[in-house]
Amino acid sequence: MSNALDLQAYLENWAGNDGPRKEISAAVLCLGQACIRIAALVRQGALAGSLGGVTGKQSGVDPQKEVDVLANDLVAETLKGSPVAWLASEELDVPLQISEGAPLAVAIDPIDGSSNIDANASIGTIFTILPVVAGASGEASFLQPGTQQLAAGFAVYGPYTSLVLTVGDGTHIFTFDANTNTFVHTAGPVAIPSTTREYAINASNYRHWDEPIRTYTDDLLQGREGPRGKDFNMRWTASPVADLYRILSRGGIFLYPGDLRDGYALGRLRLVYEANPFSWIMEQAEGAANTGYQRILDVTPTTLHQRVPVIAGSKSEVDYVVRLHSDPHSPGERSPLFGRRGLFRN
Repeated sequence: MSNALDLQAYLENWAGNDGPRKEISAAVLCLGQACIRIAALVRQGALAGSLGGVTGKQSGVDPQKEVDVLANDLVAETLKGSPVAWLASEELDVPLQISEGAPLAVAIDPIDGSSNIDANASIGTIFTILPVVAGASGEASFLQPGTQQLAAGFAVYGPYTSLVLTVGDGTHIFTFDANTNTFVHTAGPVAIPSTTREYAINASNYRHWDEPIRTYTDDLLQGREGPRGKDFNMRWTASPVADLYRILSRGGIFLYPGDLRDGYALGRLRLVYEANPFSWIMEQAEGAANTGYQRILDVTPTTLHQRVPVIAGSKSEVDYVVRLHSDPHSPGERSPLFGRRGLFRN
């Protein structure tokens, strides 16, 4: 692909002579460099030390791993001198000031799927860029709905390293070229197929789900003999970046709903630096993202580390699940009379 654009050239073409776009491009390029540095770190595996070792601190709902801390430090270091005023991270309780007076704020999950690091399975990095809210605290810049995002992306560290990016001009995929140490444009604008035969969900939590999600998976498991009239395959990697990258490649739906477990009422994924960038990327690729009751990008965060249920991917499939939430008599064969939200539930 000798004629393919690298990330810098793509962003230069997008930005042109527009000053604010140039600032966004500079921030994206810094984040791209941070992802390259993180990829080099995780590529070493055990040679880099105990990357999967637990630090003793909770990060979200999971124990914080050594790789989480190292990746977070690489991001903060790489952003120095960029047009980024504030960095919010899953690994930080409060935002970190990077460059006073700069116009942009970056929120990031430095390592998504860190529980996979010792198993040599795909992990990644998720980020979003927002405008700074002038005259407000650092945290206020992150408490904006996802519709205010200026750029969003995620990297996947798998058999090869990919960067998925949107700046509001469609969703594009870049592949890391080790010969030039750059990301090269290899796909895009991406269009997710509107229908699918694949779904990604942690089925071990079935007993904890509310009725709409149980109904949905029951429909799928009945295959061609059930109400959907076709067979489905389930895929689950415990790393949302990997599952969503697969959806961008060939369609599908990803679900991480809220459930009855302690601390999981609103799901597991964080709105600001996971669900919002994922949702914008999906929508820019002609997909959809919803909580079951609301478009994710319309949710206004109230706290930095707020969680939200996520249903994302092929649009018609997301719409199907949303209908099950809004109408108990929508397609699906489980009777609402005996459902967990039915007549006999207290």
